[in-house]
Amino acid sequence: MSELNEEEAKALQLRLEQLRLEHRDLDDIIERLIHDPHIDQLQLKRLKKRKLFLKDLMKRLESDLIPDLDA
Repeated sequence: MSELNEEEAKALQLRLEQLRLEHRDLDDIIERLIHDPHIDQLQLKRLKKRKLFLKDLMKRLESDLIPDLDA
């Protein structure tokens, strides 16, 4: 990826923070659902899948924020 300007980097950083917040929220929801005796397994599976998707997306954004090094 080409070098990001300051505005693009700030936008990516903001998006990354939003994703981290959603990821933490999903973690809390999943933890509560696991302890619910009337758990909806399909809902739990979907939430876990969304959490994994967010984790992968966060890794990509973090990678995009690392400046390219000229070899």
